[in-house]
Amino acid sequence: MRRLRPAVSGALLLGLALSAAACGESTSTGAAASFDATALLHDLSTDVILPTYQDLEARSAALDSAAQALAAAPTAANLAAAQNAWRAARRPWEQSEAFLFGPVETDGIDPGIDSWPVNVADLDAVLASSATLDEQYIEGLQGTLKGFHTIEYLLFGSADTLTAAGLSARDLEYLTASTAALAAAAAQVRAAWDPAHGNYVATLSTAGASGNTVYVSQSAAMQELINGMIDICDEVANSKISDPFDQHNRNLEESQFSNNSDADFADNIRSVQHIYLGAYGADTVTGVRALVLAKAPALDATIQTQTSDAIAKIEAMLPTFGAAITADSTAVEAARTAVRTLQQTLTNQLLPLAQ
Repeated sequence: MRRLRPAVSGALLLGLALSAAACGESTSTGAAASFDATALLHDLSTDVILPTYQDLEARSAALDSAAQALAAAPTAANLAAAQNAWRAARRPWEQSEAFLFGPVETDGIDPGIDSWPVNVADLDAVLASSATLDEQYIEGLQGTLKGFHTIEYLLFGSADTLTAAGLSARDLEYLTASTAALAAAAAQVRAAWDPAHGNYVATLSTAGASGNTVYVSQSAAMQELINGMIDICDEVANSKISDPFDQHNRNLEESQFSNNSDADFADNIRSVQHIYLGAYGADTVTGVRALVLAKAPALDATIQTQTSDAIAKIEAMLPTFGAAITADSTAVEAARTAVRTLQQTLTNQLLPLAQ
C-alpha cells in the first residue's frame, strides 16, 4: 500500500499538474488520437507486466519454501537463504510499482503485500498473543501486520542483526504463515492478469475497442500507464526518500530492517524504465518510447538520461540509504532531486503526448 504523503508533496503535485496543463494546451492537441497504440498496449501487457507478476509469484513461492525450511531447521545457513529469498522476491514487486493499477488496486491486493511502515508494537502483540498463526489468520490482519515488511522484520530483526538462535518457535510460526499468505497474494495478482484466468492483459490490450468499459480509448490506457510512471516517481522522491530524510527518522524508512531501501528505490525507477522502453528480462518490445519517437523524438534522450541518472544517484547513497540520511545528506538530496526531475519531465512533457 502506498504510504500517505505529507502536505508539502501535495503542493508540489499541484504545481506539476498546473505546469502539465499549461504544457498540454500547446503541445498535445490531437496527439494521442493519431497514434496507434495497439502494439504498445499489447506488448507491455503481455511481455512486461505479466512476466513481472509471474516472477513475483515464483519468487514468493520460493520465499515460502525457504521460510518452511528455516522453520524445520533454524540454522544460520537456512536463515541466510530465507533472507536472500526475501530480497529476490522483493525485486519483481518493486519493479511492478509503475503499474499499480488494475486488479492489484481494484481487488485490494496491494495492502496485503506491501503496507509500510510496520506497526512493530502491534506485531509484537500478535506474537505475544495466543492466536493460532496460520495463513487464514494472517490474511485477516491489517496490512501493516503482514506482507513483505512483516516478513522482513521476522527475518532480519529490528536492525539487520538477527541470528538463527534469536528465532523463537512463535516467530517461525508467524513467519511461515506470513510467507504462505504472501505467496497466495502474488498468485492472485498474477492470475488476475493471466489470459487463462482474469485476463486483465486483454482489458489493457484492447483499450478503445467496442465493449471495453475500463479503457474507452487507447489514450485512456496510455494515460494510465504514464500516470503510473509519474506516481511512483512521486512516491520515491516525496515519500520514500523525503519522509525519513526530512525528519531524520529511520522508523519512516520503507525497508529499514534489511537495509534494502536503496535497492527498493532503484527498482521502482527501473519499473518506469521497463514501461518506457518495453523491456523486461531479455525481452525488448514496444514501450511508451514508441509514442515519444512518433510525437516528440527529441524527448527520448532526455527521458532515458534522466531515468538512468535517477537510478545511479539512488545507488550512490552509501553505505545505505538509512546511513546516508545523516552521514551523506548531499547524496540523498541528489537522489531526491534526480527523481523529481524525472517526475517533472514525465508530467510536463510525456503525459500531454497521450492526451
